Amino acid sequence: MLQAEDFARRRRALLGALGPGCAAIVPASPVRVRSRDVDYPYRPDTNLLYLTGFREPEAVAVLVPGRADGEFVLFCRDRDPQRELWDGKRAGPDGAKEQFGADSAYPIGALDEVMPKLLKGCDTVHYDLGSNPDFEARLGGWLKKMRDGSRERNKAPVQVAALDFYLHEMRLCKHETELECMRSSAAVAVDAHKRGMRRTRPDMYEYEVEAEIVYRFNRSGATESYPSIVASGVNACILHYNENTSRMRDGDLLLVDAGCELEGYASDITRTWPVGGAYSPEQRAVYEIVLEAQRAAIATMEPGAAILDPHHAAVDVITRGLKRIGLLKGKVSELVRDGAYREFFMHRTSHWLGMDVHDVGDYETDGEPRKLELGMCCTVEPGIYIAAENNDVPKDFRGIGIRIEDDVAVTASGHEVLTAALPKDPDEIEALVGSG
Repeated sequence: MLQAEDFARRRRALLGALGPGCAAIVPASPVRVRSRDVDYPYRPDTNLLYLTGFREPEAVAVLVPGRADGEFVLFCRDRDPQRELWDGKRAGPDGAKEQFGADSAYPIGALDEVMPKLLKGCDTVHYDLGSNPDFEARLGGWLKKMRDGSRERNKAPVQVAALDFYLHEMRLCKHETELECMRSSAAVAVDAHKRGMRRTRPDMYEYEVEAEIVYRFNRSGATESYPSIVASGVNACILHYNENTSRMRDGDLLLVDAGCELEGYASDITRTWPVGGAYSPEQRAVYEIVLEAQRAAIATMEPGAAILDPHHAAVDVITRGLKRIGLLKGKVSELVRDGAYREFFMHRTSHWLGMDVHDVGDYETDGEPRKLELGMCCTVEPGIYIAAENNDVPKDFRGIGIRIEDDVAVTASGHEVLTAALPKDPDEIEALVGSG
């Protein structure tokens, strides 16, 4: 579990990167209305959570390097017994200092009065541009007011710059305490997938398997890190299917892409298993190609490798496998060059993983694929999807959709598969499905 010192260390790192004459402003995510007077469950802004651990709405963190009264300022909701009766306890400004390490804290209602004073003398204000248009307009109002004031004109910031470069670089390489959180999240997701496999039976509905998985998340204090994909039969060929309403038939495959968020960190796992407990010969043939591709992709991951290396390895194996079972014809090198595999494998193999399931960080540096570094985490998730209406392939292959996804951290010795405890060998999966 992350401690106060972890957040303080991150703030120190950001302050050091910004340097004198700068300030960073990080607002909370706004509350979103679901319908009428019902809101969506609140999810804190990830950058604010990363820097402070503060989870309440209506908050703004300000970091000012070299500020005499302390470099970390937090605006938050004031204590209000009546509102807390309805909506839950608030930290208040005193709690912001005592529990979250703020050097100064103010009620959120004082933002318009205090913010210009904090920004006075700063040359540059760093902010996540485009993330919150309403707040961005408010920031513009403060700066205009400062520039229009005759006494303040020479003390107003002269530019607003992107904050994401600094924060995204920091978030990309995980500290050991972060990796511990990711291992915990992965362990819960692994158990949830196992539960889903054990409870799967023909004639159940997809949402019943989803319920088993989400139950395990919630029982562990976790939430979904994204809407779960529970796709049976031809639904597995829809990459972001999440209706999860179809009845599962004996002979179908079930593709489950589900992960959880625990302690602020996401997991992201996909397994594909037979609803009736046994793969057909065609399903197993495709499954083994995807599994071989994933193992080849994971094997490339080490410090200094490029982020695209896993994808290139997966493409090579998938192309060879599709040719072997007769779904592609021609020279492998030409099939890869021409992208023939994209009819069946149309997405990338990896994305960054961390506090967000599709986490921040550039995939290129100086126009070249980014090199992997110690502490980087990503998914490895090749797949093959054969459309049901594809009359150019044998009938028994049509409608097969298979993806296998694990979460992988780059280590000094190569890599660590955070989700390795979840079976993916087809024989192990067949033994697990329907067993509980």
